[in-house]
Amino acid sequence: MSSEVRKVPELNLIDYLEGTELEKQRFVDNFYNGLVDYGFIVLNPHDFDFDLVDTNYQIFKDFFALPTAVKQKYNIHDGGRRGYVPMLQEHAKNNDKPDLKEFWHVGRNVAKDHPLYAEYGDNVVPEEIANFHQNTYALYEQLDRTALAMFRSLATALDVPQDYFAQMTENGNSILRAIHYPPMTEFALPGSLRAAAHEDINLITLLVGATESGLELLDRDGKWLAVDSTPRQIVVDSGDMLSRICNEVIPATTHRVVNPINDTSARYSMPFFCHPHSNAMLSCIPSCKGNGAKYEDITAGDFLNQRLKEIGLTK
Repeated sequence: MSSEVRKVPELNLIDYLEGTELEKQRFVDNFYNGLVDYGFIVLNPHDFDFDLVDTNYQIFKDFFALPTAVKQKYNIHDGGRRGYVPMLQEHAKNNDKPDLKEFWHVGRNVAKDHPLYAEYGDNVVPEEIANFHQNTYALYEQLDRTALAMFRSLATALDVPQDYFAQMTENGNSILRAIHYPPMTEFALPGSLRAAAHEDINLITLLVGATESGLELLDRDGKWLAVDSTPRQIVVDSGDMLSRICNEVIPATTHRVVNPINDTSARYSMPFFCHPHSNAMLSCIPSCKGNGAKYEDITAGDFLNQRLKEIGLTK
């Protein structure tokens, strides 16, 4: 089918949270089918503070506008788990050309006596930006709550207990990534894209309110399809971890961020990567097993570390 007549499905979360049983089941079916068919859906969230989103976009615009030497103070060389990752460091798997972006990671807060503290550590807070952690972590928690609702819906579709994904992601290694794609006039790197074709590592990703277009998915017919959304919507896509435990019934759809026609325009985006905790086992879900699991069991931590090496964030 031609990409001109295909469009990523749009869903209303209120139908699942407050709708009739029929509306809830329709949401479950449409979310699952959207991921199977496209790997993406566009979500109209419910009870979501978009003023907080706007505040965070301004915070990160202010941060990325700081001199490079100042930003580098917050590059803590931990494989990108927390803080600042500079320009041209990350690349797509099996692609040696760097992506044209810089980014910041906000991770989960856990107490210093928590077993995961040694792995997660503390979030990094730039002293130049007022109320940075207060606002960025409030957005982190808001997206985390939205993800849990999506996971409950997905659990129904996959015939697993309602808390299946909640248990996997409790104190999970989820990341809020704020990305700055500078104007193309700042680069002379033929062949590089803002984000080259790739699949996300995690279970699902929630992308809230990117400032410019450019996101495209590779459709089932091999054509690139634009993923269009408004600033008050959330784009949800499936990652490699979900595809793995679903035995590829739900694919991790290849996507990219293409370079703009206007070389002077910048782009900002804030994807929330939903990860399990590191000890969670990525095992094939029984309803997806079919003629047998395609992948051996692996912990989420081992899988993540393997992929971080493949994209250049760790060695």
